[in-house]
Amino acid sequence: MKRVLSLLLALLVALPALAVDPSEMLKDPALEARAREIGQALRCVVCQNQSIDDSAAEVARDMRRTVRERLTAGDSDPQVFDYMVARYGDYVLLRPPFKLGTLVLWLGAPLLLLIAASAIMLTALRRRATAPLPPLSDEERERLRSLLGR
Repeated sequence: MKRVLSLLLALLVALPALAVDPSEMLKDPALEARAREIGQALRCVVCQNQSIDDSAAEVARDMRRTVRERLTAGDSDPQVFDYMVARYGDYVLLRPPFKLGTLVLWLGAPLLLLIAASAIMLTALRRRATAPLPPLSDEERERLRSLLGR
């Protein structure tokens, strides 16, 4: 049983390595290394927070192919990034530039965390600020007993 679990875990860990099909790889090792480096910096538009190098999605495969075509055509790394951004927007970059259009990407999570922390603090303060109820008077206790049938 342990062997099966170990094998499954090893296959699961190795799965992203299978994303880049050997037929996609460039013959020139230097160009392939550049393509891999660029692929690790580009986000798969289907898989969200996975690079195109790690994704097995069809769109990621097309994006990897495009990167390799641009490099083979003689584009520099910045030109490839510019081409992909022009085609898919800043969202395609795993590290988008900090500018007005990407503020939500950069500040969204910290802002949500701040709002949640504020809501929790306000709730805690409100609970602490409420005064305890005064004890029941003898008359109220008697009425309660009669309502409860005791």
